[in-house]
This record gives sequence, C-alpha cells and structure tokens, in this order.
Amino acid sequence: MSPTIKDVAQKAGVALSTVSLVINRKSNVRQETKKRVENAIAELNYHPRRTARGLASQRTYNLGFILTEDHFSQAEPFYTKIFLGSEIEARKHHYYILLTTVQKNFRQGAPIPRFLLERNVDGVILAGKVSNGLIDFVQGMGLPLVMIDYTTPACKASTVLIDNYGGACAAVNQFIKEGHRDIAFVGGEASHPSLSERLRGYKAALQDQGIPVRDALISNAEPYTGVDDGREATRKLLGTGVPFTAVFASNDTMAVGVMRCLKEKNLTVPRDVSVIGFDDIEVCLQVEPCLSSVRVFKEDLGAIAVRRIVEKIEDDRMMVNRVLVPVELVLRESTARAPQQVIQRIVSG
Repeated sequence: MSPTIKDVAQKAGVALSTVSLVINRKSNVRQETKKRVENAIAELNYHPRRTARGLASQRTYNLGFILTEDHFSQAEPFYTKIFLGSEIEARKHHYYILLTTVQKNFRQGAPIPRFLLERNVDGVILAGKVSNGLIDFVQGMGLPLVMIDYTTPACKASTVLIDNYGGACAAVNQFIKEGHRDIAFVGGEASHPSLSERLRGYKAALQDQGIPVRDALISNAEPYTGVDDGREATRKLLGTGVPFTAVFASNDTMAVGVMRCLKEKNLTVPRDVSVIGFDDIEVCLQVEPCLSSVRVFKEDLGAIAVRRIVEKIEDDRMMVNRVLVPVELVLRESTARAPQQVIQRIVSG
C-alpha cells in the first residue's frame, strides 16, 4: 500500500497541514521542521497525488532535467548546450523541460527537487556525474529515467554516452600519424566513466601501434579537471624528465592548463609539443594557438535523451538501451609534425 500524507506527518511528528506547507514550498515553516518532513517523504518514498491538471492520460507533459550545482556553475557551456538540445527536442514532442540542480553529494536529508516531490514530471534526465543516492531515489519513484554522459554498474536506466574511447583513439592516432611516439596523457577523476574511457582509448591506440604505455607519461589531477589542474599535471610530467612531444588532455580546460604550463617553461606549442583536448568548447578558439580537440555534439546528447525518454513514456515495455554518440576530431594550430629531435626536458618542480 502506498504511503499517505498522514504517514509522512506521523513519521515526521508534525501536523498534516505542516506537511502540506512543506510540499507546497510555503515559507512559514521552520528549517528544522522542513528538514524532518523532507526526510520522512524520502524515507517513505511518498509522492503527492497530481491535481486535476493531470487530464485523462495522467501526464504532465513535463520532463525533469537534473544536474549537479558544480556542473551548472562551470564557466564553459558544456552542459548548457546539452540542456538546450533537450529543450529544443522536447518542444517537438509538446513537452516542457523543468531544470534544477542538486548538491554534488546528494544523500538522505538533501533538498529534493520540487517536481519530484510533487511528481510533476513524466520522466527524468540526469546529466553528468551524479551521486548513487540521487539515481536510487529517482529509480525508486518508478519514473522513466535517462542518463547523459554518466552511468554506474547498478543503474538500470537508458544511457546516452559520448564515444570517449573512439575519440581518444582518434586523437592519439593523429599524433602517431604526425610522427609522434612520446605521447603523454593528462587527465583527472579516473573514477568518472567518461574520463576513464578516454584513458583507455589513449592506451589502446598506443598499443595497437606497438608503442609501449609508460606510466611516467600519464599524469592525473584527481579529482578535478580545470585549467589549474592541467597546469599542475603538466608540471609533474616535466618534472619526471621523461621526454614527450605530444599531450592528449582528457578535456579542453585541462589542455589550456597544459599549454600555459608549457609556455611558462619556454616550450612552444606546437613546435616543441603538440596538444589535443576533448569536448571542443569555445575556449579552443580563444587560446593561442587555437586548440585541436575532439568535438562532442552536445546538443545531440540532449536531443537523443529526450527521444529515448518520450519513447519510454509512450511504451513502458521499451527496453533499457545504450546510445553511443559519435565524436569528431577537429585539427587546429596546436598540432604539428613531431620535432626531428626529441630534446630531453628536465624541468624542476
């Protein structure tokens, strides 16, 4: 039997009217009381009934789009473009997208998106890395769920993923085509499936050409992947004294950090070291030299996710599926032929 608002009130130790105030986001509820009610709602997996607006089909024609606060606040518009793609596609199917953010470490007691509390959506899209707690919560509601650019072994939702492995292979193969053999990798947060796939592609491309993978040429800046992290990871590479003529960075912001560090050490891109990033965000055209990158078709990720979730809403028998979205290598001025002689570069910390 499904829990009722009375069950929530009893568990939280408050009146029915207080639960109603919390559900309807009224401001005249003490923070401590609000937290108790929200915890009770989450623990009981209580979902308020839809009002009469839910027509005969019981659909809201709303889709929830959730990403973490840190993804939303990033200066580069990677997830903004994914959201834009989903919104444009949703309109074609007469749906609205409701956007919200959650804490990076969503867990019991964390604020719950209102459209989930009120069950005011027909399905949910989760974009980027989110906590297992949030995935479990949404799946526990029984709503159709699609994940973009992230998945977990336990997740039973459809996924729309970037071809991270193929993109990494393309980048490294381009270096090899240009005569590079000493190719470094700069990455971060190896636990993230997308980034770990890029590292796997880097290794596979080298091995396929008979080039040994050297741990000394792999520098991870756990857990972040920003400009400063790319700079620091490059400092570590240079500090090993192991020569390299090319760097594949797991994203563009790290690649910018790579280029800045090389410049600080009086190394010229691409004369001394070639650099390729991943994602093809706007910054690629704002740096000097312009950055080569693996282009991710961000709007397509959002559009495909909406199509998958609408299909699931229309036919609940739709099987869970995995869509791999192709990428494209875009060459610019940061890549060139390998230098004729590899100069030993030993740069102190």
